[in-house]
Amino acid sequence: MRKLLVALTLALSVPAMAADKPADKPAETKKVCVEQKDAKTGKTKDVCKEVKVHKKLEGTKVPDKK
Repeated sequence: MRKLLVALTLALSVPAMAADKPADKPAETKKVCVEQKDAKTGKTKDVCKEVKVHKKLEGTKVPDKK
């Protein structure tokens, strides 16, 4: 009986935990470019990277110490 309860608990909890993480949705990214100057030639060129955009969360203010 105990093994049956453990098996049911695991069977119901694992899909619930997996539903929280959307695996098929790719991360949102944006392209960021910075100008870099070459030391030898003195020419500038753009160096670009793809950066992940994180969702900002709302929170409560930290109380001041007294």
